[in-house]
Amino acid sequence: MTETLPARPVSGESFKRALAVHASGVVVITGQTEGIPAGLTATSFSSVSLDPPLVSFCVDRASTTWPALRRADHFAVNVLASHQAELATRFAAKGEDRFAEPTRWRPGRFGVPLLQDVSAHLICLPYDTVDLGDHTLVAGLVLEAQAHTPGRPLLYHRGRFGRFLAH
Repeated sequence: MTETLPARPVSGESFKRALAVHASGVVVITGQTEGIPAGLTATSFSSVSLDPPLVSFCVDRASTTWPALRRADHFAVNVLASHQAELATRFAAKGEDRFAEPTRWRPGRFGVPLLQDVSAHLICLPYDTVDLGDHTLVAGLVLEAQAHTPGRPLLYHRGRFGRFLAH
């Protein structure tokens, strides 16, 4: 059901300030098209469904990386650990060879690039996409899930990367 939007939705700056107080986990989405790896950092990752096992992330429709990832037959969600802020920054930067040294990775199932030393990998089959505003919501069917280290997650909060500290 589509509702009429109010004449004056909240401003972009107010919206960003309010959402900045919400801490989120950090992942790098990777895929390969025609033998060329591509990847981007996402803080919008979420589980969607247990049956079938679905996950999602959002990507800016203006992303220069998204067209290559969109064409990939499979993609991986690399769940970053607290010591991987530099890796998150690298995969968020424009004009960077994200898979060059010092990035450590290997080809996984279906040739999907898997980053080394992450907390977990999820290998996914693209399931559905929906364009919403200036972003695309991407859902993936999880074909393989591997948890590696039980360490602390990398978080994104108030425009910075940080670590989770338990009470």
